[in-house]
Amino acid sequence: ISVVGKNTRILDGHTKLGVAAGDHAAIIWPLLCGMAKAKYYLLTCDSMSGEEAEAMGLASVCVDDDQVVEEAYNVARKLATGSQTAIRWTKYSLNNWLRSAGPAFDTSVALEMLGFTGPDVREGHAAIMEKRKPKFN
Repeated sequence: ISVVGKNTRILDGHTKLGVAAGDHAAIIWPLLCGMAKAKYYLLTCDSMSGEEAEAMGLASVCVDDDQVVEEAYNVARKLATGSQTAIRWTKYSLNNWLRSAGPAFDTSVALEMLGFTGPDVREGHAAIMEKRKPKFN
């Protein structure tokens, strides 16, 4: 469960760095917001606000920025006072979606790691450090 502020900026910068968006991004983003939005944001590295993230399903709850911690505690209290068995089993059942994506996870992590061995990641890192746009070949 995620709680974000309205003005939070969220992005996945893998491709800006020059590596594949691996591990969690290749599985979680399409599951939460659909393949079209996942492709758009993961390939372009565009950022979104907390409000946009909630509307797309990437965030559970969006509140005013100064209410994030309070709302997170409210959610934690609800979970702490609920049936722990029911909550645990429901979470386990929901996470079966993630377990079924194992092959996609393995592939995405392997491709991400391969990216860290190539020239693009060096150029991406240099561009970030020099505050310029990368020039990939």
